[in-house]
Parts: sequence; C-alpha cells; structure tokens
Amino acid sequence: MVPNTPEFRAATAARLEAAAARAPERTAFLGLDGFVDEIIAVVDQRASAAEFTRVATIEAFARRIAAAAGRSTNLELVTRRTKIGGNGPIMASALARLGVRVTYVGALGHPAIHPVFADLRANGAEIHSIADPGRTDALEFDDGKLLLGKMFPLAEVTWENLVERWGREVFARHFGTADLVGFVNWTMLPFMSDIWEAVQAELCPQLDGPRRKIFFDLADPEKRPDAEIERALNLILRFQPHFEVILGLNEKEAREVGATLGIPAGGDGREDVMALAAAIRARVPVEAVVVHPVRFAGCVSSQCTEIVDGPFVAKPTITTGAGDHFNAGHCFGKLLGFSDSESLLLGVATSGAYVRSGLSPQAGDLIRLLRQWPAAEA
Repeated sequence: MVPNTPEFRAATAARLEAAAARAPERTAFLGLDGFVDEIIAVVDQRASAAEFTRVATIEAFARRIAAAAGRSTNLELVTRRTKIGGNGPIMASALARLGVRVTYVGALGHPAIHPVFADLRANGAEIHSIADPGRTDALEFDDGKLLLGKMFPLAEVTWENLVERWGREVFARHFGTADLVGFVNWTMLPFMSDIWEAVQAELCPQLDGPRRKIFFDLADPEKRPDAEIERALNLILRFQPHFEVILGLNEKEAREVGATLGIPAGGDGREDVMALAAAIRARVPVEAVVVHPVRFAGCVSSQCTEIVDGPFVAKPTITTGAGDHFNAGHCFGKLLGFSDSESLLLGVATSGAYVRSGLSPQAGDLIRLLRQWPAAEA
C-alpha cells in the first residue's frame, strides 16, 4: 500500500486503534539531558503595553542584527511560555503521553528536581536526576527557530555521577530490560561518548536475550569537531551487535554528518535527502537511518527505503520540540511492531499534532488526525 494515500493512513489508524491498548506493556529507558526552555518572540513594533507585532522570520531578524553593526541596538524579547526542554525530556514526555511506560534519567535538577519537570511526571514518566538542567532561550519564527543554550550544568552528566548519584545496578537493570533505550542530545552532553564507552565495556557484555531497540539523536552536531562526531558514530555502530540501532537525524544534522563522513551534500530535493541517508547508512551500517525534514520523513533500513509526507502547517503554534515528537511517534510505532512506513507516519502525525496544538498528542489524537488528514498548506 502506498504510504502517502488516504487508504494507507486509514489502515494505519485502524491498526493503531487495535494496538494502542498494548502500549503500557512497552517500556522505554531514555536520557540523559535536560533543559528549561523559554519560548520567546522578538518584538518588531509595540503598539501598547499589551500589544505588539513580532519579527516574523529569521531573515528579518538577521537584517535587524546586521543593521546594528557599528551602531548597537535594542531588542525586546517576550517569553510566551516556559516548558520542559531538552531532546530527552520532550521525547520521554511524548512517549509517556502515548501510553508507553517511560523511565527517564538526566539533568532535571540536583539535588531537587526543577518544578518545570513536574509535567514530565504528570504525563506518566518515572524520572530521576543527577545534575541541574541547562537553559534554552528558543527564539521562534515562521521559518525556523534559534536556540540559545546555556549548557554548563550538563558537564555534570558523567558515568561517574550516574553511578554515584543514581546507581550502577539500577541503571544496568533499566538498560538491560527496556524494550527501547534512547540516548539523545549528544552534542550538548560533553561526556556522552565517554558514557557510551563505559556502558559498552561494563554492561553490554552481560546482555542476553533478543536484540532490543536503541535510538540515538546527535542533535545538531555542527559545533563539535569532526573527530568527535566520527568517534560518536563509531560508538553508535558498536551497539549494533546488541541492539537494533536507529539513528535519527533532521535534514541539517544529516548534512553535517554527511560532511563529516566526506559524503557530497547533493541538492535539496527529497531524493537527494534520501540518497544522503542511504550513503550515511552505508558508512555507518546500523539497522536504520531515519531523516525528518520539515515536510516529510524517510527511513533507510535493512528492510526497505520509505518516504512519508507529513501534515505540514505553514504557521505552527510551536516548533521547539517538533523533532523530538517525531522521534517519539516513530519509536512508538516500532515498539508496537509497526512497519517502517507505518512508524514514519506515526512520527509525522505526532509531530504535526504537536506543532498545531502545542500539546503532546495521545494515541486517540493520532487516530483522529490520521482519519481527518489536513490538506497541505503553502
């Protein structure tokens, strides 16, 4: 059945409706970052104390900044929302809302968990923390977002602190039994590669039973040196004998990883993006490489190559966290035993529902969206 058809979406909705009750039987163990996000608008013109128009695009914002060179200027920022941040907490919260039993450990506040992460617990996740969270000012525009991060507390996320502040045995138990293990936001965690090496040396040799799923999201590695990116990719590949490894990348991340591996960037079309994903998987032969540009998502796996269109919205309510919701929806499908194309569809539906409403969807919301698929917006 062709993925981008009403018939395929209806069939996937029916399958999800039948399978959703099994979600609480599935377990996920995720980590290790944590941020407090402030979603911010940049003021263009202020009409009154309560009313203003915002700078609509990154291009317009860049022009305003460029015009200040040699002169200086004043920029007003308005915080519209404070929320949980970090790839891990957002993905964990989204998976928990879909019904999966989630355990999360990361930088949520130490010794006390920051109040903003109460939402994560309220969505049903079991949470643990070993460090204070980072902070992100997320400047949102119609054509993208600028994430201004303050990440110094994340230097506390080390294997030694995981062992001392949470416990090696409890970490090993979750790592060794969860249906899905997820390590995300490698870029912002300076010691994540060291943690992977420790886990591979100390815990992987004791694993037995069927190969479970493990998910990785590098999260915009542009600022990290090529040698560190190559090390991370090699470590990810070393999990493949023990797990079915899924590497998730947005389009920018795919191009950055490709550049590190010496793969020509190619054009901007979907065929070019999928060719890049296939080339990455050829160099890093994990179970699947998943890419999720804004308008579609694709997967190159040991089984097939698939592309699924998303319910694109030109003016979303929120964009920060859209990729993490895609990852949650895609992994949700894989946890339920869905095919690559079905899982991609659940990924784009989860992300699409979130950017429209600003809320993480439940399984029923996905079923309704799949049956009432909106027309593509310009």
